[in-house]
Amino acid sequence: MQLIEFNSGKKDGEWEVVNDVVMGGRSNGRFSISPDRFAVFSGEVSLENNGGFSLVRCRFDPIAIGDYQQVSIRLRGDGKRYQFRVKSDHEDKHAYIHYFPTDGNWETVHLRLADLYPTYKGKKLEMPNFPGKMLAEVGFLIGNGRAESFCLKLEEVVLK
Repeated sequence: MQLIEFNSGKKDGEWEVVNDVVMGGRSNGRFSISPDRFAVFSGEVSLENNGGFSLVRCRFDPIAIGDYQQVSIRLRGDGKRYQFRVKSDHEDKHAYIHYFPTDGNWETVHLRLADLYPTYKGKKLEMPNFPGKMLAEVGFLIGNGRAESFCLKLEEVVLK
């Protein structure tokens, strides 16, 4: 299932950047669609004022995904580690996450949905991994414990 595809020109939901300024930090992430029709999540992560992360997320009406076991993400990173995040419900405080490295080239990252584990405010929770029944939000976060600039280009997110 094609969940998100930027090069088609269709709007796939509202994308929102959440920086650590919500907690007093000074990171500055941005999100845009390039002329080449891929998404660009870029900016600077700052550790000032107990900061250290930037997140971009897309919320949509919840969809049933029980028939899918994997997410494939076509992207081009910058050699840094990112976090893929999902939520089953808009009301959930926690997210289910999985880290992935990037190598600076266009690549397709494959993650098993059952491997996404629950976290809240950076802490792993003692509850089961992602149940894989409903999906209401996807996102990407950078927060590697250091000040750094970043640039993650996204082409598509596919459920398989």
